[in-house]
Amino acid sequence: MTESSPAEVLAGRLVVAAGGSVRAVLLYGSQLHGARPGRHSAFDFAVLVDDYRAFYSAQAAAGEMHRPVWLMTWLARVLPPTTIAFAPEGGQAGIAKCLIVSARHFERALGPRPPDHFLLGRLVQRVHTLWAWSEADAAWVASQLAAARADVLTWMIPYLDEAVDAAGLGRRLLEVCYRGEFRPEAQDRAHRIFDTQVDHFRDTFQGVLERGVASGALARQGDSYRPATPASNAERRRWRHYFLRSKTRATLRWFKHMVTFANWLPYLVQKVERHTGRTIVLTRLERTLPLIFLWPRVIHVLLTRPRKEIRS
Repeated sequence: MTESSPAEVLAGRLVVAAGGSVRAVLLYGSQLHGARPGRHSAFDFAVLVDDYRAFYSAQAAAGEMHRPVWLMTWLARVLPPTTIAFAPEGGQAGIAKCLIVSARHFERALGPRPPDHFLLGRLVQRVHTLWAWSEADAAWVASQLAAARADVLTWMIPYLDEAVDAAGLGRRLLEVCYRGEFRPEAQDRAHRIFDTQVDHFRDTFQGVLERGVASGALARQGDSYRPATPASNAERRRWRHYFLRSKTRATLRWFKHMVTFANWLPYLVQKVERHTGRTIVLTRLERTLPLIFLWPRVIHVLLTRPRKEIRS
């Protein structure tokens, strides 16, 4: 019998604590990619649930959540998904940063008219299903991911300024996605993430490019592909506005994280230190009233991000 990985064990504990309300648990992010996760890095989970209230009620009953169920249920419908920390035994059994999302919101986020790019930009990358309620649920998740990846040319063609192969499409996609959020990591983070999943993009996007040629959206140029016709100014404006709206929604979501994600401030400080090599010492006012006094430091970090990530 194959021994379960730490991520699988943690996902199993989350499912048990959720009392039958979870449909699937997906692993994504730096722990999956091996993109220099720190010793204390959290696993990144996307958790699909049947019902928000049932999930949060079960978590509270299991002693794994200390926010009011009514508040978490209400916030679940405001800029979904909701980010929570799952840290059984005070984190001794591992920590997962969980995006909690209903199947309906998940389908919309990966569909042809997503409200923003928050989930889509993360899940067109490499994803592993850690747990699913049934084979049918696993197949449904796989179909949603496949459809989202098959549709990337819809929003990527306006950003293809030069010919690309499958790997090049993946690199450009990450540049666009990372530019669509304010992030504390070094400016070359998208390239580091790309380097860890080149094979995923080659395997996933070669068929996408071929179908683009068949549909007339792309034309071959040697071993690469380019838009058959340049995107119109109207199309470029449409997607520029979409990513601006997405960036705004992602920024507003920070305020929600402050409520739903336990110990969000130490987590954020550790993440910035890990990716920038800086030591951050918060003042007493920043620790006690971060919503008021932390903003100057946040803005400073965003404006002075190093060009290259600190390499261990």
